[in-house]
Amino acid sequence: MSGPLVFAHRGSSAALPEHTLAAYLRALEEGADGLECDVRLTRDGHLVCVHDRRLDRTSNGRGRVSTRTLAELDALDFGSWHPGCGPLDADEPVDPARTRLLTLERLLDAVREAGRPVRLLVETKHPTRYGGNVERRLVEMLRRYGLTEPGPDDPVRVTVMSFSPLAVRRTRELAPALPTVLLLDTLPGWLRPGRLPFGTRIAGPGIALVRARPRLVPALRSAGHQVYVWTVNEPDDLDLVLSAGVDGIITDRPALALARRG
Repeated sequence: MSGPLVFAHRGSSAALPEHTLAAYLRALEEGADGLECDVRLTRDGHLVCVHDRRLDRTSNGRGRVSTRTLAELDALDFGSWHPGCGPLDADEPVDPARTRLLTLERLLDAVREAGRPVRLLVETKHPTRYGGNVERRLVEMLRRYGLTEPGPDDPVRVTVMSFSPLAVRRTRELAPALPTVLLLDTLPGWLRPGRLPFGTRIAGPGIALVRARPRLVPALRSAGHQVYVWTVNEPDDLDLVLSAGVDGIITDRPALALARRG
């Protein structure tokens, strides 16, 4: 492979409901190099793949994810809002892989079963009432799967991301061998050009920031950092990041990004 890695943002989420098993399986079928997911803790301590703090946008539930148990969340419909959810034949039942809540454990099992190399980007969401427990639970689970220090022949590789510098530092302290990404939607005043804190080696700027600061990617790469850009969906933006020589493209449309990469 030449060119950057292509990561499916919440799965192949333009085609199928985000964070559903079906969206991730579609991304693997399309040939994505990796997958991206967000994780939150339920009231009873389970890691689930949900982006928003509240349930309203992506489910038929209401209220905060953090106040519900896994069983309560598992009873909700997380897919019917999306136009890609419905069956081809109205008489057929909807595939539960398109509507059921996805736990991180179930996603890790699916990645293990893919039978090929897969990179998994896991974003921990902050602020949250559970604070550092998100990273602690995540590292505990990755350690059970042998993914905090994978062997040379292990096809699954996990990288932990966050917009929170404290969460990034916490992950580094809990699992020093895990790569980390500091996500950026703006450039904070304390961040010196081309520098990342806490031993982090990968920057994660948003596409709007890359457009606004054309010298950002060259500065980061000159300092020895890798650069993963989110969320890159449009052909012009794909061409921009490809020409900039980024290391990873995070996209809702992995098939398009792979075709554009060549």
